[in-house]
Amino acid sequence: MRITERIENALRAYMDADGSAALLNESMRYSLLDGGKRVRPYLLLLIDSMLGGREEDAMPFACALEMIHCYSLIHDDLPAMDDDVIRRGKPSSHVQFGEGNAILAGDGLLTKAGLLLLEQKGHDDAKRAIFEGAYAMVSGQSDDLNLKERSAEVLDRIHLNKTGALFRAACVAAAYLSDPTKAEIMRVFGDTIGLLFQMTDDLLDEEKDRLECKLTYATFYGTDETKAFIEDAYRRAEAILVPYRGEAADELRKLISALRSRTN
Repeated sequence: MRITERIENALRAYMDADGSAALLNESMRYSLLDGGKRVRPYLLLLIDSMLGGREEDAMPFACALEMIHCYSLIHDDLPAMDDDVIRRGKPSSHVQFGEGNAILAGDGLLTKAGLLLLEQKGHDDAKRAIFEGAYAMVSGQSDDLNLKERSAEVLDRIHLNKTGALFRAACVAAAYLSDPTKAEIMRVFGDTIGLLFQMTDDLLDEEKDRLECKLTYATFYGTDETKAFIEDAYRRAEAILVPYRGEAADELRKLISALRSRTN
């Protein structure tokens, strides 16, 4: 069974364990299950494996991270935020269940992530890494929502947090679970592929973002320079993986290559 299938099964099992608040549970499952690339939990599990960890120890952390990511997407889609009506090929949570229930679904997933991590014995540094990432993500969203200055420094700060924080959390938490001596280099790796993901995303959305006057790498630097940044980030991520061998390291190389050239 592939890693992504094991992630799906674990997410479903964690959600099936909760039979309370039927509508809340339905709305949480609607957004969490049956969709999404699972890049962040996949990344956490690959790094954990590459550094010698055990998947059974890391899986709850991977699932908690995906719950946090999913909560952020529900809230991003709200009319007060990005006001998007489609998410993962189906109506956004607030379209399907109403705005109030969507807010509660996001709140529920964030809280459930915390409860899941509390159930795990030890690994306090990994738990902190996950929630430091969650808070940094919210900080970046706040900076973006209340944007007053358009500069390279502001652009980097927003996206190293808004998008990059959960990539960083995945990598750092995985290191703390398996080999804490690698936590700092994995922090650099997480920041690098977070930027890689964001910059390719900005190219895909460039036309729409220009119409909406959004501050992105593509709208600030232009298409050609953003492509050059993507290649630089890709090379830096590849260089970090040079010392590592094995199936997990090879899968990580495939992942960053896919992020570099993705079309959706």
